[in-house]
Amino acid sequence: MDAAIDLTDRSKALDLSNIRAQLIRLEDTITFHLIERAQFPHNKTIYVPGGVPIPGSDLSLMDYLLQEQERIQSRVRRYESPDEHPFFPQALETPILEPLQYPQILWANDVNENETIKKRYIEEIIPAVCPTNRVDRGASQENYGSSASADVNLLQALSRRIHFGKFVAESKFQQETDKFVQLIKAGDRQGIDEAITNMKVEQLVLKRIETKAQTYGSDPVLEEYRNKIDSEAVVNMYKNIIIPITKVVEVEYLMQRLKGTQWE
Repeated sequence: MDAAIDLTDRSKALDLSNIRAQLIRLEDTITFHLIERAQFPHNKTIYVPGGVPIPGSDLSLMDYLLQEQERIQSRVRRYESPDEHPFFPQALETPILEPLQYPQILWANDVNENETIKKRYIEEIIPAVCPTNRVDRGASQENYGSSASADVNLLQALSRRIHFGKFVAESKFQQETDKFVQLIKAGDRQGIDEAITNMKVEQLVLKRIETKAQTYGSDPVLEEYRNKIDSEAVVNMYKNIIIPITKVVEVEYLMQRLKGTQWE
């Protein structure tokens, strides 16, 4: 699990500068996990239910590992934290550790875009990062376990990064409450999307991601490791997948923000 923002202090957790710092740390995590996954072939079989036979389960190998990882991590409170969203909530177990007491940071909501994240990960991200026709250094088509394990780490990081949009949305709601109350009451999703969008910040994010992918994904000394990952694919992932889904999270969170309040 990545280093966490301080969720025991509501004012710190909703401070935009703290949120942005956390998002920048998650950029590093995602980039390194992408590099790890890119060393293996596409391995389509691990995404097909029953493609790799698993005793007692009809899940794909990746889904099976993801479910079991979440099951284990739920025992140590991972999914008690408001910044975590499981892909397999039905598999979670009672934590073995004493519960932590978090202040109410986010408003009660059921926004979870993990199914969309996983679908686009399998259909778009993996083919771009690990092309089927790629000749991999030291990898074979039998790297199923390593590939699926890398997928699990990457999917969890992507989910955490995208669902951090709830913190952004709540922070902006606190700053411009009257404006957002009007937009929410009007059911104006487009207006909310425009209100939460900062194109200048988005362009800075894309430029920073490009620099990180180029820096972390190459070795100026060893020619065989000169291009460990396609930086353009990483930028496109942020531009076309991560940022748009994050906005969906923010908009849908805000659409539920007035429930049980004086504005409802």
